[in-house]
Amino acid sequence: MKTYRRILLKISGEALSSKNNSIDPQVTQKVSQIVSSVLAQNIEIGIVVGGGNIYRGAALQESGMNRVVGDHIGMLATVMNALALNDTFKRNGINSLVMSGFEIGGGVCQNFDHNQAKENLSNKQVLIFCAGTGNPCFTTDTGAVLRGIEIEADIIFKATKVDGIYTDDPIKNPKATKYTSLTFEEAIKNDLKIMDTAAFALCKEHNIDICVFSMLEDEDTLSKILQGQELGTIVRN
Repeated sequence: MKTYRRILLKISGEALSSKNNSIDPQVTQKVSQIVSSVLAQNIEIGIVVGGGNIYRGAALQESGMNRVVGDHIGMLATVMNALALNDTFKRNGINSLVMSGFEIGGGVCQNFDHNQAKENLSNKQVLIFCAGTGNPCFTTDTGAVLRGIEIEADIIFKATKVDGIYTDDPIKNPKATKYTSLTFEEAIKNDLKIMDTAAFALCKEHNIDICVFSMLEDEDTLSKILQGQELGTIVRN
């Protein structure tokens, strides 16, 4: 069984929402429980959160907004999600800190610094990374991989609405079949939309695996994977 010292978890903005709330307190509570189970295994964890439940830069561009402006709004949405998660963590006794990809004043959160981040993680503090890479035109998937590389994570976990990577969208196509594992080259060649090409390419170059899984159906899924159960889909070299 492969053991992990430090992991990076990517959570989409949509995963934090419900029909009634763009940020659902019940969902952030579930995430808190999941993080606690990871910490209980003596594993360090950093989290990258998306902002699609509030705003998407690409969608704003389609409506006529300047892409750079739209991406900046989208990055600010990730800050809101990160602050909501951080508040839930602290209310549940989890030592956590928000680090932003660009400067935000007023003591809202700290600027990202990879050396400081690694030191904080080593001291068992959960870090929530927001504002993507700090630059427009990059997805939060690419930002997650970049942060994973910078903090020297052993693996990147991506939580989605489905339990892995399929040949097609299983929600739209019930005949779609699930991959147990595949290579980065296969993921790029088959144009699998679970992550963008830049994110896959970065992982391939730095030889860091990605595990795609469904987090919120079963709150123990991530914990089970860390204990050696073969759940989700692994993408590797």
